Amino acid sequence: MNPWEQIKQQLETALNPDSYRNWVSRTSFGQLAGGVLRVSVPTVESKAWMETEYANQVGAIIRKLNLPVQAVLYETMSNVQEQDRPGQERDAEFESPVNQLNPRFTFDNFVVGACNQFAHAAARSVATNPSRSYNPLFLYGGVGMGKTHLMHAIGRSLMTNSVGMRIIYTSSERFTNEVVSGIRLERMPQLRQRYRSADVLLIDDIQLLGNKERTQEEFFHTFNELHDSQKQIVISSDSPPKDIPGLLERLRSRFEWGLMADIQPPDLETKMAILDKKAEIEGLRLPEDVRTFIAIKTKSNVRELEGALVKLMAYSSLTSAPINLPMAQQVLKHLTHVQDRRVTIDAIQKAVAEKYGIKQSQLKEKSNTKTIVVPRQVAMYLVKELTTASLPEIGRSFGGKHHTTVIHSITKIERLRQSDPDLNRLLHSLMDSLQ
Repeated sequence: MNPWEQIKQQLETALNPDSYRNWVSRTSFGQLAGGVLRVSVPTVESKAWMETEYANQVGAIIRKLNLPVQAVLYETMSNVQEQDRPGQERDAEFESPVNQLNPRFTFDNFVVGACNQFAHAAARSVATNPSRSYNPLFLYGGVGMGKTHLMHAIGRSLMTNSVGMRIIYTSSERFTNEVVSGIRLERMPQLRQRYRSADVLLIDDIQLLGNKERTQEEFFHTFNELHDSQKQIVISSDSPPKDIPGLLERLRSRFEWGLMADIQPPDLETKMAILDKKAEIEGLRLPEDVRTFIAIKTKSNVRELEGALVKLMAYSSLTSAPINLPMAQQVLKHLTHVQDRRVTIDAIQKAVAEKYGIKQSQLKEKSNTKTIVVPRQVAMYLVKELTTASLPEIGRSFGGKHHTTVIHSITKIERLRQSDPDLNRLLHSLMDSLQ
């Protein structure tokens, strides 16, 4: 039995049946010369997957069996070009999804809470039944909420369970640059062929296409081609389609054809669960008081949580000091300083007025028009949440409003944010910018 068949036998035992069938079973022994084992694989995707996902396991098996192999070289079979889709020239610039998708972003390590449960379920459904459940799937939420994680998880799940499926993950910025380059170098036909032959298109940060009319035009036709061919499209954005400035109306309507799933900022319990999961992945046990401290002091942003944990781990590793609350308070003191920064009524009024596109002075006017009343109620709510101002003081700061008016405004916004995800997201965004 040749060395590769021996390795395959071991892999068949170690891997789950689907993974072995999808990625390993169709590989075959090429030759062994000078300590280099050449293995034939059916596609470039298989080659990339074997090189990145199974390199450690193959190396361990070689050592375990004491095989005379110093290196493994995966090569696509000579007839791979003939197996490609007829009438299509293979695109040398097409990058394997293995290299595009982060192996850390999987469904298994995505922490599900009330804030993201719906989006997670939708992403799972798309990964299980692409183009049959929700097409397009439009994920939206603030920065660092987990949109990109879910998109990568969809891609990696499809790679594992649907071998041969052509998956493209890209960002709007990269797509824009490719369109600009394609026009300049007169390579637009190749660019169109590459994107429009995808089985699944994952495109991140679609809001960056706003006001880029030529790029939007190109994406509009790519979207139509893929959707008409029943290919899956997954899009992420920091806001719903209706709130993306400079977005063509026909693109806006198409983004709303399928399912729109929003991701809310994580609550305290979800932040603590995220910290637990990240610590578990790193093989670290985080003390309860440290976990609570980080969760309370960070804003509603998963990336900031991760950054705080990484900084703590790095300090502990470099100084050989155990992670405890005093150490966390010292290392992460910047979080405390930011949190304890005094927020003023004036700063809140300025931020709210800017967000709603009105003048700050209008918040103090005796106006009952909706365009003024809603921002004023939001501002009053934020003043109550972020400052120690009394109800009469809040009323005086908004043109001499009675304290009962202030109570009504605060109560109304508190009630509305429970049922209005967009308002809840807006409040979180304002709080993050002010603190």
